[in-house]
Amino acid sequence: MRQISEPYLPRLSPDAAITDFLRDQAVQHPERALFAVPREDGSWDDVTAAEAWDRVRALARGLVAAGVGPGDRVAIVSATRLEWTLADFAIWTAGAVTVPVYETSSASQIAWIFEDAGVGAAIADTPARAKSVSDAVHREGLPELKGLWVMDEDGGAPGAGLDRLTDAGADVPADELDARREGVTLESLATIIYTSGTTGRPKGCELTHGNFAELVNQTLRSSLGEVVDEGASTLLFIPLAHVFARFVSVLTVAAGARCGHVPDLSRLATSMDTYHPTFLLAVPRVFEKIYNASLLKAQAGGKEKIFRRGADVAVRWSRALEEGRMTAPLRLQRAFYSALLYRRIREAMGGHLKYAVSGGGPLSPDLAHFFRGVGVTILEGYGLTETTAPITVGRPGKLKIGRVGQPLGGNEVRIDDDGEILTRGTSLFRGYRNRPEANAEAFTEDGWFRTGDLGELDDDGFLKITGRKKEIIVTAGGKNVAPAQLEDAIRSDALVSQVMVVGEAKPFVAAIVTLDADTLPSWASAHGLDPQISMAEAAREPQVIAHVQKAVDRANDTVSRAEGIREFRILDRDFSADEGHMTPSLKMRRTAILKDFQPVLDEIYGAGPARG
Repeated sequence: MRQISEPYLPRLSPDAAITDFLRDQAVQHPERALFAVPREDGSWDDVTAAEAWDRVRALARGLVAAGVGPGDRVAIVSATRLEWTLADFAIWTAGAVTVPVYETSSASQIAWIFEDAGVGAAIADTPARAKSVSDAVHREGLPELKGLWVMDEDGGAPGAGLDRLTDAGADVPADELDARREGVTLESLATIIYTSGTTGRPKGCELTHGNFAELVNQTLRSSLGEVVDEGASTLLFIPLAHVFARFVSVLTVAAGARCGHVPDLSRLATSMDTYHPTFLLAVPRVFEKIYNASLLKAQAGGKEKIFRRGADVAVRWSRALEEGRMTAPLRLQRAFYSALLYRRIREAMGGHLKYAVSGGGPLSPDLAHFFRGVGVTILEGYGLTETTAPITVGRPGKLKIGRVGQPLGGNEVRIDDDGEILTRGTSLFRGYRNRPEANAEAFTEDGWFRTGDLGELDDDGFLKITGRKKEIIVTAGGKNVAPAQLEDAIRSDALVSQVMVVGEAKPFVAAIVTLDADTLPSWASAHGLDPQISMAEAAREPQVIAHVQKAVDRANDTVSRAEGIREFRILDRDFSADEGHMTPSLKMRRTAILKDFQPVLDEIYGAGPARG
């Protein structure tokens, strides 16, 4: 199959807007808990639909009073938290446009986004973040902001800093605010989201209210409405500056689901234990870490063989379920390990998790089968910033592990002659801001968007991602190598954090590998090494090198010999966003990595004959 189109389910009115979802919840279900805020003791305080809508309107009045007009751009520079979402809805309620900025952004990155988007006001979460904004504006000589508000002022309660904004808008008439909100339609610009910039300078993607609202509508009318409904709950920990988290934030409001916020991944495990989410949005690395943590815990307790047997049963059970070849003995084995092992893994994820949505990169099929066997079904999706996140997604009743699902309502997918995935429809943005040359390059004459990813459609219209067009490596011998398959296989190992396959115009394929600082101490202890071993020492340790070699060998078994990794080096530190190696959404910036670790590559390709 070369093309698939999913028809629209009933559509929204053209004069609808994203804010309708929150208003409707407040009017129809005022006491429904839409959000939850963590306490210091680990418990959670609910925020009702009526309370959230009142706070949003109060913030919107403040923006109007400050001179923020319809279509004006207001930036949010903050970690993931409730106030981020409330500010987002407030900006939309005032008829303005939200410009999200990752909280890890440098002053120069902030300045570029502010200048390109024409940001006129900003909301930051901390005084330090506000200072970065102020410094960026002044250093680059940008126009003065109409307002710069801080959520957490020194000495105040979390979020109390926005009281200044709400107080300033106390005299703004309700009918003026209503007129602002009602002036917004599906065609109105809702946000400008800047790509994470794995190559080159970030481009501003202009997404409309229709992109979000209609895509949410189509999603909830599909069988995904069984996953996200008024009885569901989730924890958002991915940065809300990322389109994937932002889409789910709107989705939960529309569904009436309960949403808690976690500012970073390090707090996810403890938060899940107290919050008990029913579904989770995550990138593949999160599922790898959950699996590896369970494995290392079993090793530390002398129960590695039991864990591996149980993992094997989970995978075989899931595969049998998919193939329609379930047997009674396999059902009994799964029931046995469910009581012995799987229950504890589910409890570590809060005990109520039934579904998880994975995006942002490929997920190992074995890992997806494992989790389904344990009792948590992972629904893989595919999308970009340019497509408001999901183009396709697996869903109840329409799921094939190893594929990223079928298109959502109103979306179309086509595979071009060179294997590139093209798309158009509900989720597709209206274009890059101030970049006519980028738009001309990205769109075909008949409106299809070139995603830059490679894929294939099976006979049932399920999409599989096979690589990224610009990341294909061509060796000196002319062999085309897609690095993702090798990288994903190696990165699934408990000891590995990141891996980057190299070999462009080189005589053979190689890789640079980093170790996982979280799992290294446990792994070292289980293998008779000092648990305090440093990353640099571990990179030279023969046991570590031998372990990584086995992971590389397993990955090489999945490709031809010409495509296999013949040499690798373990680095003395991990890739980091601070050094520019990773985007905030955990994608590798290959150009930056190649530049910073060029001496390592010189050693690989200048070290004489390759192994293997």
